[in-house]
Amino acid sequence: MRGDRVEIVVDAGDTTRTYEITATRIGRRVDVTIGRGVVEVAEVTRSGTAVRTARFMASRVLALVEHPAADRLTDNEREDRHRGAPGAAGPGPTT
Repeated sequence: MRGDRVEIVVDAGDTTRTYEITATRIGRRVDVTIGRGVVEVAEVTRSGTAVRTARFMASRVLALVEHPAADRLTDNEREDRHRGAPGAAGPGPTT
């Protein structure tokens, strides 16, 4: 989802470096894959094509933090809220 981002802190010898991969467009997401001593973070389209990829040695990764995008209402939830459907958050009945 657009706005998803992953922060990676890597040991660079005498210092640490921080990298950030973000889903920059609607319909894209950030996938994290860990295997065989490699951490791979990729921005991926809906069809699964990687747009940007970052690879790190797993032994050098100090922290990997996933920041999901803020929850947004779907179109159906907006309509329910507008109509005042039962169970929908929003203004209740007036007396």
